[in-house]
Amino acid sequence: MTAAVVLFTSDLRLHDHPPLHAALNSADEVVPLFVRDPAVHAAGFDVPNRAAFLADCLADLDSALRRCGGRLVVRTGPVAREVRAVAAACGATEVHMAAGVTGYAHRREERLREELDAAGVALRVHDTVVTAVAPGAVTPLGSDHFAVFTPYMRRWSKERLRDLLPAPRAVRVPDAVRGEEPPSRTGMADLSPRLPDGGETAGREMLARWTDTGLSRYEERHDDLAGDATSRLSPYLHFGALSPVEVVRRAREKGGAGAEAFVRQLCWRDIHHQVLSARPDAAARDYRTRGDRWRGEDEAAEDIAAWREGRTGYPVVDAGMRQLRHEGWMHNRARLLVASFLTKTLYVDWRIGARHFLRYLVDGDLVNNQLNWQWVAGTGTDTRPHHVLNPVLQGKRYDPDGTYVRRWVPELADVGGTAVHEPWRLPADERARLRYPAPLLDLGEGLARFRQARGRG
Repeated sequence: MTAAVVLFTSDLRLHDHPPLHAALNSADEVVPLFVRDPAVHAAGFDVPNRAAFLADCLADLDSALRRCGGRLVVRTGPVAREVRAVAAACGATEVHMAAGVTGYAHRREERLREELDAAGVALRVHDTVVTAVAPGAVTPLGSDHFAVFTPYMRRWSKERLRDLLPAPRAVRVPDAVRGEEPPSRTGMADLSPRLPDGGETAGREMLARWTDTGLSRYEERHDDLAGDATSRLSPYLHFGALSPVEVVRRAREKGGAGAEAFVRQLCWRDIHHQVLSARPDAAARDYRTRGDRWRGEDEAAEDIAAWREGRTGYPVVDAGMRQLRHEGWMHNRARLLVASFLTKTLYVDWRIGARHFLRYLVDGDLVNNQLNWQWVAGTGTDTRPHHVLNPVLQGKRYDPDGTYVRRWVPELADVGGTAVHEPWRLPADERARLRYPAPLLDLGEGLARFRQARGRG
């Protein structure tokens, strides 16, 4: 009786799962394994919102495997040690897993390969599990990665996506292998009140609804802050509860302008993976240095606190930051606005903002979070690195009647029309009743400081 191990990481699903498919084709018995690595906790990445969503994903995966006659084996400890122990317990000759692009993923793969080579076990690493196109599949002449989105997308769009793989009908797990009960979100503290349910089941239901009812209107409505017209699939893609290959394929099958605009966003996800795969240090260092001397926690403590708490005095910025705390999620347009405000208006280090996002975002992905922050800060792949988003103009454009602001900033609920975006212009007696803070600074002052810092004053 032959055996193989499938190490689940950021691919917590049964549908369209190349490592699981390959293992089932090569062995009589398969161990679906998830290892809770203490290093993730030590690095501060298992924050409450993502820990709860992960627990949902693991419970859902275990339930799906049990319907196939199998089960999920959960272990706690250093990944290489636990995988080697499980392989030894069942006599596995192969371990299958998805490729990753972060520094952590590279180190995990290296240690796994060392441990498994010493035990005579082969490590099989599969591409296009967490991305639609493999990070190294398309490269420009003379470089190992694309640094500009448009030429990357032209090449990316011509790549033939692999065929989708069905979920298994049966998974036979060796009796000799034991594990822990999957974690539960029950009793977890400090969760955002409107945190969504995790897992492949919830993700597939959302994908079906989205492609049927939301996709066709995506191009015209995706920047509508109040309309909530985005897919909200990002947490399921981050944890791999949905296959990016399947999501792209299903969108393209629907066709139309909405599908094209949506697939473009999935391409952005892939370009960030290929950039970080080639430049892992971009998770913490400027991808393209601009010579910035950012303000830090000591110099800008009060401004940073006001930004984090949603009391900057700029309503659309405060609305976004409060949505983040309440839902563990934020509208993409709002993410751009609050990030531009922190880095270019307050001139605060983008890493401070990125850490705050990772504290709350259920889709907090080191790849996309860090590189999106760098894009906004002008240190990443943006071809307009000095562009600044004006929160007043952006609010009036993408929340024209103020619905989004009033939803998240109840102090302004009684302010009518576009005046909600400039409450400091209201009569003095009305401003006093609002109990809403005055702006931290004048936008012109912030712009002048930024331009001077970048040598463009």
